[in-house]
Amino acid sequence: MTTTAPPLTLFGSLRWDVVRRVFPPGPARVLEIGCGQGAVGARLAAAGHDYTGVELDGASADVAAARLTDAGLPGQVVHGSVEALVRPGAGYDVVCAFEVLEHLEDDAGALASWVELLRPGGLVLVSTPAWQSRYGPMDAAVGHHRRYEPAQMRALLAEAGLTDLGGRLYGAPLGYALEAVRNQVARRRLDDRTTTAERTARSGRLFQPSSALQGTVTAAATWPFRVVQRALPQTGPALVAWGTRPAA
Repeated sequence: MTTTAPPLTLFGSLRWDVVRRVFPPGPARVLEIGCGQGAVGARLAAAGHDYTGVELDGASADVAAARLTDAGLPGQVVHGSVEALVRPGAGYDVVCAFEVLEHLEDDAGALASWVELLRPGGLVLVSTPAWQSRYGPMDAAVGHHRRYEPAQMRALLAEAGLTDLGGRLYGAPLGYALEAVRNQVARRRLDDRTTTAERTARSGRLFQPSSALQGTVTAAATWPFRVVQRALPQTGPALVAWGTRPAA
């Protein structure tokens, strides 16, 4: 079995450095909503978790499934809607969604439905762009309805019935530069005459590296920035947050 992980984007590398430190140790039954092309899913499956990914975009779901298969990893990726595929009471230990909530018009309703998929004591773990004042051309180009203030996210998690809430910002200082570049790309290259659904679908395909060499270069290039952001949990353009479903 190969253990080579699929390459992450520059921003994805910064995010994974935070997520992997929050994720529960040991084997867990994990559902990733909006798994994209599976770079995180392959890492979770390689860590021994019982992994299921759900992805609306068919092209991305195919890539994610192939990455699990090619690496000889257990787990599954399903193309479709989580509402159609998974029922309340599914008993997951972790439900995670990275860069998903901002695409959903009814984010509160979606989050409440995800909590119902957890076993008592299970964890919801999400990431989103932070600070509405930073909403820019790339947000619009990839179908974001909003960005999140940390206090707003905490309230959203609490309203969904979660406790033991936590969260931190990440991405400083590199993330600020990456956002500036992405906004320039959106202004110059991305056609805004598409539907919100089409913008959301392409969000998981943009800036994706495809080769192991690109992944190695990304990991090396982001290493010092990953170290720096660990010391800056209250600073950054992006947010990771979590909460626990109370025991019955």
